[in-house]
This record gives sequence, structure tokens and C-alpha cells, in this order.
Amino acid sequence: MSSTATQSGFTQEAFDAFLNARDEPGWLVDERRKAWDTFQRLDMPSRSDEEWMRTDLRLFHLDRFGLPREADGDAEVPEPVLTRGVDLAGSDVSLNSRSLATRAAGKLAEQGVLFGSLDRLLIEHPETLRPYLARRIVDPALDKFAALHAACWSGGTALFVPRGVTIDRPLHVFNGLTPGGVDFGRTLVILEEGAAATLLAETAGGGDAPGLHCGAIEIFVGPGASLRYVNLQNWGSGVWHFAHQKALVDRDARLQWTIGALGSRLAHVRQHVALIGPGAEAQVNGVMFTEGKQQLTYNTMQHHQAEHCRSDLLYKGALQDRSRLVWRGMIKVDPGAQKTDGYQRNDNLMLSEHARADSIPGLEIQADDVRCTHGATAGRVDDEQIFYARCRGLSRKEAIRMIVAGFFQQVFDRITIESVREALGEAIGRRIREYE
Repeated sequence: MSSTATQSGFTQEAFDAFLNARDEPGWLVDERRKAWDTFQRLDMPSRSDEEWMRTDLRLFHLDRFGLPREADGDAEVPEPVLTRGVDLAGSDVSLNSRSLATRAAGKLAEQGVLFGSLDRLLIEHPETLRPYLARRIVDPALDKFAALHAACWSGGTALFVPRGVTIDRPLHVFNGLTPGGVDFGRTLVILEEGAAATLLAETAGGGDAPGLHCGAIEIFVGPGASLRYVNLQNWGSGVWHFAHQKALVDRDARLQWTIGALGSRLAHVRQHVALIGPGAEAQVNGVMFTEGKQQLTYNTMQHHQAEHCRSDLLYKGALQDRSRLVWRGMIKVDPGAQKTDGYQRNDNLMLSEHARADSIPGLEIQADDVRCTHGATAGRVDDEQIFYARCRGLSRKEAIRMIVAGFFQQVFDRITIESVREALGEAIGRRIREYE
């Protein structure tokens, strides 16, 4: 199969050609074939499934897409937004699920850090990365999309930070799509004991042509390690976005995970944080903005598996036009996870009477010495606030932008990188239109 050939649909012939072209070690080929068998066996998710009952897939046809293809050599890579004014320690860029370029400071290699194309690093450092892939942080059998990704992932990025190493400047990962492109990128982040890093990741491109992202993010934060992870989903309006994302946070480790969800035609994301060691902490922040007929669905899980752990989730969404946001959150506490402190909150701001927000918080508690709370709110912009701002010389659109910025400020205050706060605020501000 040539480097630019594409196979229509996800057929056995296309999958076999995909494997033959990759020249991977036998253990990885075996893993892919097992996942492919699972993919073929599973049905497409339906609205009878709890996690999918509010996601309408009737207009999505998987057989209209195929395995990732090489991007046109003259294709333009979309412009990233999270890197403006940021002094980076390294960057990794891919387009249509194919690695284009990796840049990293020489100091990183000297410290034993691995950063760049997952395809390449897995071949060059199997002894380091294979044990974490073998853990199957994201279960390939969760649903048909998880199985398809596990069988056909390509491109993507790996970050491995050895024991005790601190990366003092952020790293940046960018996954782009050309119009009609397909992305099966996989992100694998591993911090060993006492390590620390900041990773900025974003996706963009695809335009209004039908495109597909079927991806996974797998994170392991070792004992006493600290990770700040910012993930901006900014696909074009024609892209179907399906993703499984999971982090394991070990003893006394810290994870701050911030998501920005702005793009795509339809997004369905499963974001799972598991606190697996005593004293682990996770802060999960979400900023979502929808427009047109767009729908974003986020299923979050804060899974307390060990004692004395703390999790704090805050998702905020603003909706305009006829768009829809669905957030379904769960705090799960295992029997042995005493002294758990878990909190989740979802707030939505309606910028149109035709928009719809569904918030479904939940608790599943099997321990008796815990503190777990949740809340959800939804409301419209206050006309008195708009009137007050317009009396001071602002236009109606400027007034609404100011109110929306204030609504998101609680999440922005949690982001410690000023340029990232500004980039998210500007990206949202550009989308706001006047409404009555």
C-alpha cells in the first residue's frame, strides 16, 4: 500500500494492509489483532446504553471513513493557540495521525526524558513504554470506538519523565486535521516517582468537511509526582470526535487536568481519573462553549480507589444558538477508600432560548467515612447585567462577552499559566454572537 493510499471503510483487507505497512513487533501486532476482533464483535453504541442515551449517532456513518492517510505535502498545519508567549521545552506536531516534527531541548534527553512520536519511541524504547501500554489504562473493550482505536491507533505522542526529574518549562503537543481527514492519535504520559511536568495539548483543523477523530489519552502519575495537563479540543465544525481519556494517580501524586472543549460537530468523551494510591489528589477543570447545532457530551468519573484521596471537578459551559451540552459526572468511592474528599460541580450559561444543557451528577459510595458533594446549575444571561454594562458605553455584544468571561473566571483562576488563560478566553470571545 502506498504512503498516500486510503482504504474505504474499516474492512479486514484495509486492516491487514495497515498492519503490513507498519512493520511493528509481534507483541504489538497481537494486541492490535485482539482489539480488532473486539471491534468486529461489538455493536455501535445505542441510546439504550446509559452513557450514550443522550448522544444521537443517526447521522454518523463509520463506513464513510477509513484508516488514517498521509497528509498532502503542501497541506497547511492549523495555527496553535496555547503556545503564544510560552517558552517551551519542546513540541511535537502531527497531521492526519502522522508525525511531522518533534523539537526538544537537548537537556531533556540528558535527563532521560522521552518525548515525541509514540510510533517511533515505542520501537526505540520498548523496555520503557511497553509495560505502560500493557496496563491498558484505557480498556479496549469499553465500546466499539475504544476497540477501533486500540486496533488502529497511529501517530500520537509519548512523554516519559524519569524518577525525580522536573521539566521546568511546558511541552506542547499539536494534532491537526486537513478537511476530510482522520485522526487516530494516542497520547501516553508517564511520570515516574517524584517527577514533574507541564503538558499543553491541542487539536484543531478539519474545517466543515466531515472528519473523524477516534483517540485515547492515557496518563500515569507516579508516587509523589506532579502533572499539569491542559487539553484543548478545537476541531472544525465537521469533525466527529470520540475519545477515551483516563489517568491513574498514585500515592501522594498530584494531577491538574484542564480541558477546553470548543470544536467539532459532535463530541463524545469519557474522562476518567482513578486515584489509586493513598494521598493522591486530582483537580479537573472544564471550559466548554457550543454554537450552531453542535453537541458536546462529557462523561466524567472520579474514582477513589485508595484512602485519604481528594478530587475536585469544576466544569463550566456556555451555549448559544441551538447547541447542546451534556455532562454526566460520577464520584465513585471503593469500600477501602476511607477519608475520601470528593467534589464535583457543573454550571451552564444559556445564551439562547433554543440551547439545551443536561447535567447529571452522581455518587456511588461504598465507604462510610467520606465527604462527597456535587452540584449543577443552569441559567440565562441577566438582562439587567447587559443593561448595566451598556449604560457604561459597551455594545450589547461587548456586554455579553464580559458576562461570559466573568462566568468562566472561576475556572480560569485555577489555570496557573497566564497565556493559557488568555488563549482560552480569546477563543471563546471570538465565538460569541449577539442574540435577543
